[in-house]
Amino acid sequence: MNIQPETRERFLKAIAAQIPPERIAEIHFFQPIKQGGVESGVAVVVENVGPDTPRMVVYAAQYRLTLKGLDRGKWEVTVVAEADAPLGAVEAVVRGVQRRSGDVDDATRMDGDEARAVLGVVVTG
Repeated sequence: MNIQPETRERFLKAIAAQIPPERIAEIHFFQPIKQGGVESGVAVVVENVGPDTPRMVVYAAQYRLTLKGLDRGKWEVTVVAEADAPLGAVEAVVRGVQRRSGDVDDATRMDGDEARAVLGVVVTG
């Protein structure tokens, strides 16, 4: 099951509310899980902290969307900084998340330019 485009866009907007879009280097979206009337999803987000340094901050982002019941439509998102890492280490983090989740499909990668295009953000200079 793939994440629905409207859900991914909503998740991306929630992430961008906490991480400046111009500093998003890439996002790896994992397949959502539906269980008991709730859909939950995870993404690994990489923030380029400074233009003069290759320092990256890796975040774990999670959403929870209630699909059924009294709380139908309830939306919760958390974005937590997990580590500082060079960009090359991000692939190892993504593989680790994939292995722990038991997900057989690769995460869907979105680079920063793609994310900004979806968000309608233009970065100058």
